[in-house]
Amino acid sequence: MERILVTGATGNVGFEVIRFLNRLQAPVRIVAGVRDVEKARQVFKNFAELEFVHLDFEQPDTFPQALAHIDRVFLLRPPHISNIEKYFRPFFAAMQQQHVTEVVFLSVQGAEKSKVIPHHKIEQSIKTFGFDYIFLRPGYFMQNLTTTLLHDIKQKQQIVLPAGKAKFNWIDVENISEASAMLLHKFARYKNKAYEITGYENENFYTVSRIIAETANVPVTYKNVNPLRFYRMKRREGMKRGKVLVMIMLHFLPRFQSAPHISDFYEQLTHKKPTTLKEFAAREKSRFMS
Repeated sequence: MERILVTGATGNVGFEVIRFLNRLQAPVRIVAGVRDVEKARQVFKNFAELEFVHLDFEQPDTFPQALAHIDRVFLLRPPHISNIEKYFRPFFAAMQQQHVTEVVFLSVQGAEKSKVIPHHKIEQSIKTFGFDYIFLRPGYFMQNLTTTLLHDIKQKQQIVLPAGKAKFNWIDVENISEASAMLLHKFARYKNKAYEITGYENENFYTVSRIIAETANVPVTYKNVNPLRFYRMKRREGMKRGKVLVMIMLHFLPRFQSAPHISDFYEQLTHKKPTTLKEFAAREKSRFMS
């Protein structure tokens, strides 16, 4: 029976990938790679067949045991890690040593063009190591509104970013995770290609804040700030330097790019329409309230 290692298993995407893999009832063993196994057991207390391994990208000595007897890896980049040479090359080397040859990497839309972002470097490293791969390149996570950006929404009733009027493609993590689970299950059919997974809406943060305000009845507005001010503000709030820099790259660079490409890959794969922003705001209404 194939064994699939899901990294970042207790995060938004990792949890949902495991949930959708479990629903597929495929003949595979799912292994959750986590930093805290006991905490993860509580998070997944309703998943009786799930296995757990200790995996921390900042502790290379956890790699061999986590990768032992694994056939395929679902790879997520921890948000605070931007040094790919330091943290990911040792992981890929450990994959080779453990004879793990297949990886589905959750990248980001436009990674093939944006050479400065970590996702591009990870994609190139995967190819250099010679793994069979699937690169899933999603648009902008709707769930950023209920995680990374939620503190400002609840405490300041603002979305504060250096994004200007740049348009982002908005995609629900549930849609991404469902597609990821299907690709992990049908890896041989889709391998060695990259696939964009997007919603059908390209909107800037002015429009998104208005949708939240109207749909969730929360008076949210968007505040555009320059990158230096954003960096200083987030560092004062305690955000790690690497994460702040990645946030700046992901939000500031799109100001100089055209609107994202819209793909129907999710609908082709699942035969369902992706979540709309209004549907998401209505579903998550209680989370936006201060």
